Amino acid sequence: MRPFFTLATFVGLTGLVFSQDAGKKETTASRIQKRTYEFKEARKDMEYALFVHSKYENGKKTPLMLALHGLGSNPQQIMRYKGLTDLAEKYGYIVAAPMGYNSSGWYGVKGPTSPKSKPENLGELSEKDVMNVLELVKKEHTIDEDRIYLMGHSMGGGGTWHLALKHPDIWAGLAPIAPAIFRKPDALEKIKHIPVILVQGDKDNLVPVEGARRWAEQMKQLGMTYEYVEEAGGDHVFVAMRNLPKIFEFLDKHKKQAK
Repeated sequence: MRPFFTLATFVGLTGLVFSQDAGKKETTASRIQKRTYEFKEARKDMEYALFVHSKYENGKKTPLMLALHGLGSNPQQIMRYKGLTDLAEKYGYIVAAPMGYNSSGWYGVKGPTSPKSKPENLGELSEKDVMNVLELVKKEHTIDEDRIYLMGHSMGGGGTWHLALKHPDIWAGLAPIAPAIFRKPDALEKIKHIPVILVQGDKDNLVPVEGARRWAEQMKQLGMTYEYVEEAGGDHVFVAMRNLPKIFEFLDKHKKQAK
């Protein structure tokens, strides 16, 4: 598989896709919260973003989506993907977007440690940050344990696959979008009980379509509940926004299944 993308490329592209709600009042995006918590292992405060739909009630079980940003991005940016908070409001979801330690943490996809990483245990910290945010949101809100979903774009799509494989008993559904993943799809056997909607553009110059096709074929062979959306002419960035309605529609149909 050829190299993916540079940090500058991703930042330049993602700068085009945030919600157009900036400066307006009474929009769903205007209710995105910027939160921090004490990340003890990292010895610093860590940022995450949170959106709570307007009809949320304590004590009433509510579905949760974790959204993992791409390389060079951050929680506020993915949370402002056009339509994301509108759909969360429509379907009655809480959405949380972790930092993953930093903008290039990879959520553990590249392994827990590497001498090339700063810090060396970047992968471990990036993965733990996601799980920390999950626990923080569950502690503060009444989350339906049978309706916790994981979505990610690009680097975050790879993180979606990785964290599903690492923690197969948590998720009710997955939505990897143009996922940057470096392993073969053989491991899908571990999560064949989890419904998946996989989104990919066939003209993606950053994450080649062939990788997504291999994972889709493996899901088919395993008889998984899945939907593979390959958008004709789809690029790397805007394919995410265009398919958010399909993602919410698919995930909302599924609850956590036993292995």
